Amino acid sequence: MDDDRVFKALADPTRRFLLDLLFARDGRTLTQLESELAMTRFGVMKHLKVLEEANLVVTRRSGREKLHFLNAVPIRQIHDRWIDKYTGDNARALLDLKHELERET
Repeated sequence: MDDDRVFKALADPTRRFLLDLLFARDGRTLTQLESELAMTRFGVMKHLKVLEEANLVVTRRSGREKLHFLNAVPIRQIHDRWIDKYTGDNARALLDLKHELERET
């Protein structure tokens, strides 16, 4: 299932950092991404592969370079399916009740 791949990809702090780098400046090469991390080129490649399998990163060749781009659509789909529905009035009311009960004790 695609959600499983996205959750797996987002579970790792290094992969989240790579996504943050691409969010800050899209279209980076492997060398540019590798320079931001204290790990081997092969390690960065493995993380990028997981991100690509989750469709969070897409690549495009530009001459001899392979550029990496952030695809935020799967993250938005996760948000809409799993997070947005819990931020409604019911969740807010329960959270307010929890805070009120904690304050009384």
